[in-house]
Amino acid sequence: MNGTINIALNHITAPRLSCRKFVDLAAQLGCIGIELRNDLADKQLTNQPFFDGEHPVKIGEYARSKGIRLLGLSEVYGFNKWSAEMQDKTARLIDQAKQAGAESISLIPSNDGENLADATRLENLRRALSNILPMLDEANMIALVEPLGFTTSSLRYKREAVEAICAVKGENRFKLVHDTFHHFLAGESEFFPDQTGIVHISGVSDAMVAPQDMQDGHRILVTKEDRLGNIDQIKVLREGGYSRSYSYECFSASVHASPNLESELHASIRIVEAPL
Repeated sequence: MNGTINIALNHITAPRLSCRKFVDLAAQLGCIGIELRNDLADKQLTNQPFFDGEHPVKIGEYARSKGIRLLGLSEVYGFNKWSAEMQDKTARLIDQAKQAGAESISLIPSNDGENLADATRLENLRRALSNILPMLDEANMIALVEPLGFTTSSLRYKREAVEAICAVKGENRFKLVHDTFHHFLAGESEFFPDQTGIVHISGVSDAMVAPQDMQDGHRILVTKEDRLGNIDQIKVLREGGYSRSYSYECFSASVHASPNLESELHASIRIVEAPL
């Protein structure tokens, strides 16, 4: 599929597939790349370890043999609660990314509803970024920071992430994840195409769920009934000069269980691309 935009797949969209089968799916759909995750077993979506127990080098080589870029590895969850343990997790993911030839790692803020004062919360964010920055410099690696729009998130807004990145002078090493679901939940109006490293797309079509009640489990493929405004968000990003990847990140069990996922993804990609 020679598409209008660069489509990619996040492994959460098809967690039952092995890494190699997931690469095959991306290649069959004409995607440019994939994102692999280290949390699928933790979410009880697979019983396989990260990289299915294979060496990261082998999976990276297989992806490239199929013409698929390994866009990133996810994730360091709770990175903004910096500790020795978090440093070890970050170092391990950076090392795995280097071995696999991945282009980035993902940093996910804590989403535990802890009610910290803004000054403390933002100082914690800057502290974490300043500690991660030299690790990225040494590895020549990019880290993607993903604000989560949930009211329980410790980092809801991209503006706060951008300001913290600038404060630690990390513009060359940190980029944003623009997630259309989280952008919608946070009620954000600001877009940062120049600072965006990847866009995550998914849809919500359930007309009965209120925005404040939307959770990851509602995230399906983008359909014509999409409530998140994916097309409008993509148009704004493109008009602002963003030209990188749009990666399907669908958490819904109905997507994971679909026996026709490839054809449904193909149809969804057409829905996304047609208005563009």
